[in-house]
Amino acid sequence: MKDEIFEILDKYKRIHVIGLSPKEDRDSYRVAKYMDKAGYSIVGIRPGIDRIGNWPCYHSVGDVPEDIEILDVFRASEHIPAIVDEAIDKKVKVLWLQLGVSHPEAEQKAKDAGITVISNHCIKIEHAERF
Repeated sequence: MKDEIFEILDKYKRIHVIGLSPKEDRDSYRVAKYMDKAGYSIVGIRPGIDRIGNWPCYHSVGDVPEDIEILDVFRASEHIPAIVDEAIDKKVKVLWLQLGVSHPEAEQKAKDAGITVISNHCIKIEHAERF
C-alpha cells in the first residue's frame, strides 16, 4: 500500500479537495495548505464558495472543468456513495478518503470503474513520511 501511495504522490500534482473549509483551524484547510507548500496545485470543491484564499473552488465535482487527478475527500462516510458516482462520471484517477472516512461498497464501485482508491489515510501524513 505504501508503494502505491508514494507512486500516486510522485505522479500526480493536482489535488481537488472536496469539503475544503475556509476556516484555517480545520483539517481540510491545514492539509491543503501543507500540500500547496509542498508544490501541489490545490483546487477546492465546496458549494457556495468560489475561492478560499488563493485556491479556486467549484460547487461540485461535476462543475470542475479540468481533469481530476486526486480527489481528496473530507466528507463523512455516508456521503461517499454520491461522491463515488460523481467521481466515476468525471473519470477521477484517484479517490483519496481521509482518516476516518471509508465506505467499502462505494470504494469497490469506484475500483470496479477503474479508479484507484486510498481509504482511511491522510495525504499530508503520507506525504510527510515520504518527502
